[in-house]
Amino acid sequence: MARIDYAGPVEGVGAGWQAPPMAEFIEQDLSGSRFERVDLRGSTFTDAYLNDVRIRDAILSGMRVNEAILDDVEINAEIRNVRINGVDVAPLVEAELNRRYPQRAKMRPTTAAGFAEAWEILDRLWSGTIDRARALPPETLHESVNEEWSFIQTLRHLSFASAAWVGRGILGDLSPWHPLDLPWDGMPDKAGIPRDRDARPDLDTVLALRAERRAMVAGVIEGLSDESLVSVITPPPGDSWPPSEEMPLSEPLLVVLNEEWQHRLYAERDLDLLAARVQ
Repeated sequence: MARIDYAGPVEGVGAGWQAPPMAEFIEQDLSGSRFERVDLRGSTFTDAYLNDVRIRDAILSGMRVNEAILDDVEINAEIRNVRINGVDVAPLVEAELNRRYPQRAKMRPTTAAGFAEAWEILDRLWSGTIDRARALPPETLHESVNEEWSFIQTLRHLSFASAAWVGRGILGDLSPWHPLDLPWDGMPDKAGIPRDRDARPDLDTVLALRAERRAMVAGVIEGLSDESLVSVITPPPGDSWPPSEEMPLSEPLLVVLNEEWQHRLYAERDLDLLAARVQ
């Protein structure tokens, strides 16, 4: 098995690293290879077997696939302008997701009242999900399903998202982190931001932290006005998260809503499988 840990200047990764010259692989067996934090922009795959390939935390903008066989494929991604056989499937996917989850459309609010409603919906939905988790043996909440985060890790990541986008991004706290906060796996290490993937806190400990973070977000939402949503904010400078770039106040709040919505769906999916294991 070939392993290439770094092969180019991925944005935000590997300061000071030098990219090797362009490589060509012709009539070689690279099955089982691992590419981590590599730059494959502009690469060409011709007559290549990509069966059972796993792609995670990748940017595929501008990708073109022609004369391919695409079957038994699962894609979980944010999609825009994705054409399959000449058809833009993104609007079709959006419509179907909104049909399946009628409250999903409310996760893109444009008014202060809309943000309050979305947060109330998430609070109610997560309450049911937590009840499901409590019905399982505590040790199962640390189990990974299909190499994804455990239930406990999912809650820890949501605490990180709230701390980053609201605590730091909106409220300007230079170091809002808690030792149990968990960034996404693909984020480069940054000084001061914890990343203890192996910690095993119990559910009540994580829920206590989550309650603090949710109260923080709720406080910001309660103070919103339609005018403030379009005001421009800039997170504090420094090599942290989120980047110190101008954005409307609504943007970090939309990120948090999206994180809360999507990860609850992932958690519900995994709880189904965990519940089946213990039956």
